Amino acid sequence: MSKTTAISYHKDGSFTRPDSIFRNVVSRDPNAEFPAEPGRYALYVNVACPWAHRTLIIRKLKGLESLIDVYHVHPIAGPDGWYFSGQGDSPSEDPLHPGFTTLKQLYLKADPTYIGRYTVPVLWDRKQDVMVNNESSEILRMLASEFDHLLPETQREGNKPGGGLYPEHLRAEIDALSDQIYHTLNNGVYKVGFAKSQEAYDANIGPLFSTLDELEARLEHKPYLHGESLTESDIRLYTTLARFDAAYNPVMMSTRKTIRHDYPRLHSWLRRLYWDVDGIFNNAFRGTTAPFSLYTQCYANGRQKIVLGPDAPLIVPDLPGEEVLVPRLIA
Repeated sequence: MSKTTAISYHKDGSFTRPDSIFRNVVSRDPNAEFPAEPGRYALYVNVACPWAHRTLIIRKLKGLESLIDVYHVHPIAGPDGWYFSGQGDSPSEDPLHPGFTTLKQLYLKADPTYIGRYTVPVLWDRKQDVMVNNESSEILRMLASEFDHLLPETQREGNKPGGGLYPEHLRAEIDALSDQIYHTLNNGVYKVGFAKSQEAYDANIGPLFSTLDELEARLEHKPYLHGESLTESDIRLYTTLARFDAAYNPVMMSTRKTIRHDYPRLHSWLRRLYWDVDGIFNNAFRGTTAPFSLYTQCYANGRQKIVLGPDAPLIVPDLPGEEVLVPRLIA
């Protein structure tokens, strides 16, 4: 039975995000269908995409670079979606499938009947030559825990401060906050910026900034969203806030406030993760964050394509650089 159905991007002017289709799981169990093994899996990513960015952060944060390869598509989509360009970090063709030049070809290899968006990230099993998963939140959790037996003791979740990124005693709280962040922020900026009606825009702009206000208050007495230690929720939030002042505010019409001017605690939190002056994050945040100007350009291209139409002029806002958006912290 095919995993695919036809999709719609808008309903009554509101942007709708289709669910991910490939939902298999990599497990530390050696008898699993997809056991965690060194060199077996590869990640396909786009550095501009916040969903793929999550997986790049956790790969570097956990020290999985030697265990899981990464293949970059070009950051700006072509006529058939994401493609391999031979520019920057992107190879000229798929390293695992010579002759493939688009992510679409990889999806159709995984399922020849697939109808849908050709999204990143993709976790690919090199041994079986199949797509394992294309849901970023699930890939994030797999990389956070299922490869621990292949890592030094200090990198394993149970030995991390606070019990790791998804500790048992905080799971209900993390799940609840991550759900809120997803609907109103991670995806909320898309529901605002890709709205095709005033009603859809108005329905989503308020919850977006209400959540930012709540998160600002949440950080009043603690350095991270759930206390003294980094958790999965911080990673999920980071990829949105890293793009906020560079893209979501000026391009995606999230214009009420900026992080750097209106949210001092969130801005300090963002800078602390980005600069990692104490070296506790293996440079996982700044080291996986693209130049901010690239975010601006990519979202301007995306909004033109999805909302304005190809005949509309492409105008990319001019913004300050890193030294203004995330001023360096001094150790």
